[in-house]
Amino acid sequence: MKIVAVTSCPSGVAHTYLAAESLEVAAKEKGIEIAVETQGSIGIENELDKNAILEADAVILTNNIGIKNEERFKGKPVVRVSAGDCINKAGAIMAKLKEKFG
Repeated sequence: MKIVAVTSCPSGVAHTYLAAESLEVAAKEKGIEIAVETQGSIGIENELDKNAILEADAVILTNNIGIKNEERFKGKPVVRVSAGDCINKAGAIMAKLKEKFG
């Protein structure tokens, strides 16, 4: 299973990066391949390439603030969660995605 994600938060600092790290750790634990783009205070980092998006079974987007270039994910199943839930419930999020799309 492959997932792509974009994390962002209003301040663009701590929660953006903590959410990304939590998703990466949880995905690894569940045997899920993940690529995470962060949209923080210094701009877009680790920008997702077209192939990663094309091959993804699902997309995770944080819903605390608008995601830039969201049209890239048109036609893909999108799950919207808060950055806080990505941090605190990443394992449960990955389990549900694996159950639904894996």
